[in-house]
Amino acid sequence: MMYDIIIIGGGVTGCTIARALCKYDLKVCLLEKEADIAVGTTKANSGVVHAGYAAEREYIKRDLCIRGNKLYTQAAKELNFPFKRIGSFVVALESGQIKDLEKKRKRGIEDGVHGLELILDRAEILAMEPNLTDEVIAVLHAPSAGIVSPYEMTFALAENAAMNGVKFFRNHEVIKIDHRDYTFTVTTRRGEFQGKNLINCAGLYAAKVSKMLGLDYFDIMPRKGEYVLFDRSEIRLNKVLFPVPTKISKGILVCPTAHDNIFAGPNAQNITDIEDTSTTTAGLKEVLEGGRQLVPNLPLRASIRNFAGLRAVPSTYDFIIDNTDIYGFINVAGILSPGLTSCYAIAEKVIEYLELLGVQLEVKEDYNPIRPKPERLADMTKQQLDKKIQENPAWGRIICRCETIPEAEIINAIHTPVGATTIDGIKFRCRPGMGRCQGGFCRPRVMEILSRELHLPYQTITKKGEDTNVLVSKTKDVRLKEMREGGAE
Repeated sequence: MMYDIIIIGGGVTGCTIARALCKYDLKVCLLEKEADIAVGTTKANSGVVHAGYAAEREYIKRDLCIRGNKLYTQAAKELNFPFKRIGSFVVALESGQIKDLEKKRKRGIEDGVHGLELILDRAEILAMEPNLTDEVIAVLHAPSAGIVSPYEMTFALAENAAMNGVKFFRNHEVIKIDHRDYTFTVTTRRGEFQGKNLINCAGLYAAKVSKMLGLDYFDIMPRKGEYVLFDRSEIRLNKVLFPVPTKISKGILVCPTAHDNIFAGPNAQNITDIEDTSTTTAGLKEVLEGGRQLVPNLPLRASIRNFAGLRAVPSTYDFIIDNTDIYGFINVAGILSPGLTSCYAIAEKVIEYLELLGVQLEVKEDYNPIRPKPERLADMTKQQLDKKIQENPAWGRIICRCETIPEAEIINAIHTPVGATTIDGIKFRCRPGMGRCQGGFCRPRVMEILSRELHLPYQTITKKGEDTNVLVSKTKDVRLKEMREGGAE
């Protein structure tokens, strides 16, 4: 099949562009190297929807962040993903920092960031966020800032795009790209795809993809950020809390999640290994010390998980969104923070570039922008749940006790468009394994359901794709093999 547009990369940027294109009468496909979408930078994202005042004015990411923030309201309404405009504080602990906050406030308002205010009354600040340190002397309050579940939003984008005809191909790592006669031939480890236009949203691998076509005008550096996640039963926050930023980082923040946990992080470490998502004792200590400067009563014993994510830092230190010298090839690279906030505005810009290329953008008569909200036990009344159980007993079989997730939600997550095929795919779609025990009880049951619903042998079920098998073989078989190799009868 000849596609009008091929997108490389199934993170939030690629999936937002796919969803923006699905409204048009075009043949579109998306290629993702991993077993699922949203498993790279998107998965380990802070989930903060920034107000837009932070970046310098000369950077395109500033304008796209301000525009993108405003587009979230409509997107959340149409796609039904977890999103809350709770506002953010940038916290000044020294008098010399107040001048910088006032400068940010003034410029932000001039550039269209609504509601920015500098609050100097400590009592007022602590009334708004009681867990904030008593050493606060001022905050820059941005009421338009918010929090989102980045992976759930990406799943929603992909599902709606698939509902409207976009084809998703996972486990399709791109290894070669040819361009001749105005046609791109993209070779993956599982086959070839041809398209008239090609959009590079490959995140940490975007420079590698660009170089496949001979375009070597930027580099991507991985920057690692470590996080500590806390049990939601221990502490609640009302605001996203930032320190006053440095030149290379917004600093270690303390932030609620869309599901009412809180986390501290990330730190910022420039590294060379594009696959290194390990955590370190020194890094986690740095995160906790930074977090406690803002929230002294961080419940350290209530930590349930630590993890690290990688950000794609471009050599330009700004978003790279280019209609390149190769006709039909668009680079969308270096989408570091505030990329999550900017994604809807980035998609608009890509659409503009496609129009310049002469792509016919005719809206489909049957385009449906609504992605139905997933059915969740947590959203049901007792009467609604009783009725559901009568109709389908799987609603009454609780698989994850920490998060109270029934079997029916897991089944739905598998059979939804672009559905889960791995343990992590289930975890990030409907939360089994997200709770206090981190999957200690529910993982075997999740594997059973995946095996049954996907008609796959139990031992082939993986955590997150190739080479992440949870089981090797039955213990009895391993023991028999050892005995035979040892010469035992």
